[in-house]
Amino acid sequence: MDTLQVQVEKLQRLARQQLFLDYIDEPVYADDISRVNTEIRHLVDALFPVRGKDAEQEAALCLSLLMGYNAVIYGQDDDKKKQIILDRIFRILNQLSPSLLKCQLLIYCYGEVLDEALADEANEIINSWQERGLTKEEQKIAETLEYVHSQPCN
Repeated sequence: MDTLQVQVEKLQRLARQQLFLDYIDEPVYADDISRVNTEIRHLVDALFPVRGKDAEQEAALCLSLLMGYNAVIYGQDDDKKKQIILDRIFRILNQLSPSLLKCQLLIYCYGEVLDEALADEANEIINSWQERGLTKEEQKIAETLEYVHSQPCN
């Protein structure tokens, strides 16, 4: 497996773990949060200058970076880096076919910029899956959209 893909998947897994602590049914310890935060910080710092070889790889990379920056305790220049990542995403978004990856990007971007058109497009993709039933990952992203919509800042 491609080293970049392994790093992207690891960053997404760790970021999801930090972002959704509310849904963990076991005790969460401060030293574990700190360790994972440090690991995420190292990964986002290493992956930030990297570019994907095609639109799909760039999309997966940008998604993991956006998730990573949302999951870590803020560092210097994180807002600027998040904006750069959003700009990268918006350059490739129209190149992606309606897919789980595109839906994930739309939802995480919606969470940043609160543009209802992004949420509407994500809903269209999710609704297109309803006919055949949702996979576990598709169900998770549908729940993520509901979660993002339910946040008080919206």
